Amino acid sequence: MKLFVNRLVGIAVGAALACAATCALAADISGAGATFPAPIYIKWAEAYKAKTGIGLNYQAIGSGGGIAQIKNRTVDFGASDKPLQPAALAAAGLVQFPTVIGGVVPVINLPGIRAGDMVLDGKTLAEICLGKITYWDSGEIKKLNPSLNLPHLAIATVHRADGSGTNFIFTNYLSHMSPEWASTVGADTAVEWPSGVGAKGNEGVAGDVKKTVGALGYVEFAYAVQNNIAYVRMINHDGVAVAPTAAAFQAASAKTDWAHSVDFYVVLTNQPGHDAWPIAGATFILVYKHPQDPSRLKQVLSFFKWAYANGGPDAEKLTYVPLPQSTIDAIYKSWHDSIDAAAVP
Repeated sequence: MKLFVNRLVGIAVGAALACAATCALAADISGAGATFPAPIYIKWAEAYKAKTGIGLNYQAIGSGGGIAQIKNRTVDFGASDKPLQPAALAAAGLVQFPTVIGGVVPVINLPGIRAGDMVLDGKTLAEICLGKITYWDSGEIKKLNPSLNLPHLAIATVHRADGSGTNFIFTNYLSHMSPEWASTVGADTAVEWPSGVGAKGNEGVAGDVKKTVGALGYVEFAYAVQNNIAYVRMINHDGVAVAPTAAAFQAASAKTDWAHSVDFYVVLTNQPGHDAWPIAGATFILVYKHPQDPSRLKQVLSFFKWAYANGGPDAEKLTYVPLPQSTIDAIYKSWHDSIDAAAVP
């Protein structure tokens, strides 16, 4: 009897230890940062949990918040649409890699104006954001849109109030288009806006534009589609009026040599190409080279490895562009070259 009880105790202890090990292995991972890729990260997380049982707790708080949280080690990974310079990565002990490519699009709320009806160029967009063009029926906008019946309505600009990679992409583009913007405002995750009101996250900007007649803002394209907001076509680097599409975002990155870009530092605004969308950008993940808990980072990298292999169709449905296999291979190589071996799946 005593032997039988001891065996039961041993089985119970073994089961408890096995459960503890399994539970630790299946612990959810955490990330924070950019709202730009939040729709696809959420979609990937749902599919990954259904397959593996491991969830992703992703806080879409803006790129600035994501950079801060990974530096404070409060999350397993940070996410930013603004790539960090190699020197900044080295100083923080971080590695970055891209996940998908998308586009930032100007969105408007004007009576009778549908998605794609209006065309703007970079100079005019910068003048609007500088507060120099204040009405929708101004001469500069009329010249670009002679067939539109433009109302004499004040332009209400909406911008990001939080530290944002979407902000960086948009202000980087405006800096290319306007020397005045470049010298007085500049390009960063957070800038001092000359005009307009601020809103938090892509979802906040989308919401404010949708409820404000006369508004102009900018969001990642998936938010424009999901919120049914009219977007603007843009005249690109080659002088062609293009609509925001996955093909146009892909055209903006077509000539990028990711494999030979140091630390994958690439900015995709104002790229040449007949079909290229001019306000395109990649979004990036930030992790430590020498993590405190290699098993946690291994789970993070396993999630993104699964996403690269299986998440392309979902990305395309949400109008993101999956990375080419050559870039994915370069990312895997960077993991093996830069990150502790115990953390690499």
